[in-house]
Formats: sequence, C-alpha cells, structure tokens
Amino acid sequence: MAVLRPSGRRALLASALLAAALPTVAAAEEAPALAIGYLALKLPRQLPSTLIEPPPQDEGLQGARLGLKDNATTGRFTGQRFTLEEHRTEAAEEVMPALRDMLGKGIRLIVADLPADMLLQAAAEPQAVLLNVGAPDDALRNEACRRNLFHVLPSRAMLTDALAQYLAVKRWRNLFLAAGPGPGDRLYAEAMRRAAKKFGLRIVADKPWTHDPGAQRTDTGHMSIAAEAARFTQGAPGYDILVVADETDDWGESLAWRTTDPRPVAGTQGLVPTIWSPVHEQWGATQLQRRFRAQAGRVMTPLDQAAWLALRAIGEAAVRSQSTEPEKVIAYLRSPAFEVAGFKGAKLSFRDWDNQLRQPILLAGPRSLVSVSPQPGFQHRTSELDTLGADRPETQCHAS
Repeated sequence: MAVLRPSGRRALLASALLAAALPTVAAAEEAPALAIGYLALKLPRQLPSTLIEPPPQDEGLQGARLGLKDNATTGRFTGQRFTLEEHRTEAAEEVMPALRDMLGKGIRLIVADLPADMLLQAAAEPQAVLLNVGAPDDALRNEACRRNLFHVLPSRAMLTDALAQYLAVKRWRNLFLAAGPGPGDRLYAEAMRRAAKKFGLRIVADKPWTHDPGAQRTDTGHMSIAAEAARFTQGAPGYDILVVADETDDWGESLAWRTTDPRPVAGTQGLVPTIWSPVHEQWGATQLQRRFRAQAGRVMTPLDQAAWLALRAIGEAAVRSQSTEPEKVIAYLRSPAFEVAGFKGAKLSFRDWDNQLRQPILLAGPRSLVSVSPQPGFQHRTSELDTLGADRPETQCHAS
C-alpha cells in the first residue's frame, strides 16, 4: 500500500477542499444578485488651508468598491452575489431622478453620500432604504429621523462626546471654544457645548473666528496669521485646551502653535475625533489600510471607511439572513442579532431608537492614534458605546 508523504497529504486535502468549494462557487455565480446603490451629490468643496493633500475626487466611492469586493469574497462561499450601481453627480436636480431610477430597477438598499436636506427628500421615497455615510447632522438622528434612514457615519454628538470623555479623563476641564462661520461649524460648536455640559466640562471662552485666512499664502502670510491667532487667544481666562470647530478645514490649522498661551488644540483639527484615520493600525486595521491603498493609490478617508462599512453591513446582513432578498436583508439590519466588524475592537450594531450605528470613535493626532472612546470608566446599562451620542432616554426620534 502506498504511503503518502506529508506534502502529498496536504495536496490531497487541498484538492478535496477545492472540490467541496466548487459547488458553492458555482451556486454563487448562478444565484440572483443583491443589487446595492451608491448615490452621491458632490458639491463644490473649498480647498483646505494647506494643499498638501487635496480632497480625493473619488472619496467614498473607493470605499464602497472595496466593500463590494469584500462582500464578493464572502459570497463565493455562501452562494451569494452582490452588485453596485454607482451614481455621482454635481447637480442637485439629478439626485431624485437617479434615486427613482434605482428604485425602478428594484434597488432598495442605497448608500447615500448626500447633505441632510437631500437625504430627507430621498427618505420620502417609501421603498428606499438609505445608509447615510455623508451627513453627521444630529437632527437626522432626532426630530428629523426617518425609519428608512440608517446612519453609518457618526453624528456630531458622538464625535464631540468622544472628545469630551477624553478631556474629562485627562482632567482638562476648562475649554476655549473657537467656532467658524459655516453652518457645519456652528452645528459642531453646538454639539461641543452639549458634550461639555454632559461630561462636566466648562467652556470658559466661546468666540467666533472671523479672520480671513486667505492672506496666509502670501510671502508674509505666516506672520499675519500668527499675529491674528495671538490676538484671538490673548486675555482668555485660564483654559486647558483650545477646541476648534472648522469643518471645512479653512482656518483651524492656523491656531496650533500660535496661541498666546501654550495650549493644545482639538476638535476638527489637532486631536480629532473621527470614524477613521490613516494612522489607525490596531485590531487588524493595517490590513484594511493596505488593501485600500493597493486599490485606490491613496489613504482611506473617513468617508471611504463609512462607505466601506455600509457595504459590509449589507453584506453581513445578507450572509446572516441567508438571503439576497432586500426585505430579508433589511429586516436583519434591524434585528438585535445584527452586528458587523469594523476594525475598531468592537462589534458594531444599529441602535433601534434612531438607526445610528453604535461604534468606537478614534481620537487621532496628525501622526498617531492617541486614544479611542468610549473611555474606560464610562459605563452604561446595555453598551458603553451608547455613552456616545443620543442615548435612548435622550432621543427625540420617534420614527421607529
């Protein structure tokens, strides 16, 4: 009787596994596909204060494409297929026709990178189930919530709560809040004020930033902005940290290293609470970062990660429900059993009161991951992740 060498046994085992997998692969190729939509309104963006990294033109879309690849990898073993229909436009009037076209094709699950007002218009289509990856507005999770609107992107309240928890742990309790003139800046500042009150911090100075930073690109621009930053922070009562609300990245970087008193900067610049950062390497995040860079030729941004996570949430719901029928997938997304991995050290799931994806928030500096919230010691009766953002007793959402 012939005796197989170890290498021969491995080859035989590999052949057996391949043969066992072939029917599943063939079934996946023949199975009806779950069609997913990607709908984005790309409004003109103001250039950031530095041109080192201009905004990617394919931001978000590359994340969705990588999520589709990951779903396809799983689908080869579960007998499921997934497709992605992409529609990106710079014209607001094209959004609703594109959405109705997707719905007409039977595409009900749609990843949406849209501003808040457009999201609400889209959510008025009862057949659409939208996964929000672009609008952090707290109102969408509260008084303006919709049952068919899920939120993968963290709310501003989640981001500012994550920062406030860290400041409370560090005992940096006295804050100087600087808010820009943009609508997003004002909403971020409002969220920071609520977070400070929630976690026992004090805002000892609250000032609007009104200086035009455009002059900083002149030959003496660095001198002009340094003088303005010093004037802006001069005479402020004793504060531990300067919290900046500048969502357009227009002027916030101008304050670091230029304050009258030596103080750190946090918020939208400096120490930033975020869903994702290129400096994140823990819990297997490095392999996701590398796979994304190999595909897109650049780093993964927060919008990319939100879009990737939206595709993965749909894929995970399809696998667990053992179906590619939209109704069954949607039902599983709402199920208490639903959870998805996000490379952040915790299983992520949707809150049943406002459809927000509960998740850890990274606190990232320009070159390193500083911390992750929820911070140790902040306890909750069901999930520490619900210490970030609007908890069930606080919610103003009644759509569910």
